[in-house]
Amino acid sequence: MTNPFNVAALQTRLKLTLDGVAGPKTFTAIFAKFGASATIAPKLGASAAINFPKFDISDTALRLVHFIGQTAHESGNYRYMQELGGPAYFARYDGRKDLENTRPGDGAAYHGRGIVQLTGRANYRAYGLALGLDLEGDPDQVADPAIGLLVACHFWKSHGLNELADADNIEKITRKINGGDNGLADRKNQTLRAKALIL
Repeated sequence: MTNPFNVAALQTRLKLTLDGVAGPKTFTAIFAKFGASATIAPKLGASAAINFPKFDISDTALRLVHFIGQTAHESGNYRYMQELGGPAYFARYDGRKDLENTRPGDGAAYHGRGIVQLTGRANYRAYGLALGLDLEGDPDQVADPAIGLLVACHFWKSHGLNELADADNIEKITRKINGGDNGLADRKNQTLRAKALIL
């Protein structure tokens, strides 16, 4: 499928060799441009090359723009693959029935991981079942950049964010991701950066 955005122009902005293919090198360069380290960026880029088309995220320029803008905010510009804090901080998730954190230590075991901060036993179970992975049994998998991006892609499509991105509706996307307007100013700034690079 041909990408509906100008890949050659994007590659020029990223100072890449022009091949017109939105593949691992192009996506790696995007993540690096937004702050991912030399270790994290290639893992995100390789996963994106497989999963962006699979979840229809690279079907339109605006989908890619909004995905990058939102996940850059959620992950501290791709520097953090899991929520910052320790056991005492994560204890705030203990006993959360909405997350099915009903066992002692669930808060720490199922704290936020990945580039959309998957949180709670119920979510690890549900996303694991959807993706064919035992995320409930081994939640640390989500901190791996490749798996974290896969989880984010599934979250994005299953919550109808492709369509909201096509409508350029950053407020509704933000509310779907975090339930409110938390970090909206930075999300807008990151999205504007993505627009300048991709559109």
